[in-house]
Amino acid sequence: MARFTLPRDLYHGPNALEALKTLPGKRAMICVGGGSMKRFGFLDRAEAYLKEAGMEVALFEGIEPDPSVETVMKGAAAMQKFQPDWIVAIGGGSPIDAAKAMWIKYEYPDITFEDMCKVFGIPPLRRKAHFCAISSTSGTATEVTAFSIITDYAKGIKYPIADFEITPDVAIVDPELAHTMPKKLVAHTGMDAMTHAIEAYVSTANCDFTDPLALHAIEMIQADLVGSYNGDMTKRDAMHNAQCLAGMAFSNALLGIVHSMAHKTGAAFADYGAHIIHGAANAMYLPKVIAFNAKDPTAKKRYGVIADKMHLGGENDDEKVALLIKYLRGMNDDLNIPHCIGHYGADSFPCEQGFVPEEVFLERLPEIAKNAIGDACTGSNPRQPSQEEMEKLLKCCYYDTEVDF
Repeated sequence: MARFTLPRDLYHGPNALEALKTLPGKRAMICVGGGSMKRFGFLDRAEAYLKEAGMEVALFEGIEPDPSVETVMKGAAAMQKFQPDWIVAIGGGSPIDAAKAMWIKYEYPDITFEDMCKVFGIPPLRRKAHFCAISSTSGTATEVTAFSIITDYAKGIKYPIADFEITPDVAIVDPELAHTMPKKLVAHTGMDAMTHAIEAYVSTANCDFTDPLALHAIEMIQADLVGSYNGDMTKRDAMHNAQCLAGMAFSNALLGIVHSMAHKTGAAFADYGAHIIHGAANAMYLPKVIAFNAKDPTAKKRYGVIADKMHLGGENDDEKVALLIKYLRGMNDDLNIPHCIGHYGADSFPCEQGFVPEEVFLERLPEIAKNAIGDACTGSNPRQPSQEEMEKLLKCCYYDTEVDF
């Protein structure tokens, strides 16, 4: 038996933010990030709509990118004090992910972070509060998913929390919020969405309910991401829907080792000033992982279906996989995303060397590979890597070398 879960209500299109007026409750806590939602007036509007619905409103502001365990605990403590019956998270993936974890701790004050990270092991929520997520970026789709990513900076590791219990009750996908994204964020979140859709389609947990969502999202992202990056707001609106469709697919079909690797490299080099942005990591690793996974016959055939949907050509599945990899590398070029860790951050320096020194990467490689294999996303990958294979794959992602194993 399998399960397919989405938010009960999804409000989308222009002025969808006004749906906040319809939420029934007494107290709402808004969780928000570093200031763009306030700067562009969306936070004030959200607060006003909730007050119009008759609620008392409190704010928890300043949630950082790649939120920490410490931020989660502070937010949960604020919720314990205010006792909201609605948690409303607005912004990109970080404030929504953080608020999901806060929600768990709010409802179960004695739960530990380690307990939260037990895959599909969260006890029933909604005893104290319901959850509304409002996305301002077009990539993570956390507004419709059963996932949250929290970083333990002491360990340099991002941990996925995975449970259908943290699927929001209400998702608001208002394209106006996405108009405020900086160009680089459009690129990174867009490739995150493409990775979600492709990994969901080849995941071992794919099904008849997730496949159409994944394939249509891929078609839309192919048609709209580069244009959105270059400032076409009609395509920006379409991308906001496409990333949400990809989220619906992967929340139920799960993901694969592109995300496992991204989770475990994202903060692994933070002490060198090299916080590898999640969407950029996915963009760099995706072509390499496709080459690795395509050694599995079922995965190869599915990548071939994706290539056909994208009208890339090819006489057989081997040619189609090669064309898919070539196309995705071309998208990275169009979006100014590097092809490998070794060049990541090189645009910030007058040299080819990126943020992550080679000797540091090689020293930390065995531990990163071990952690990636143990990541929650690895289990649904179509090909299970050994420690040796994961190390070799990560090396290919560092040096941009061919995956031939």
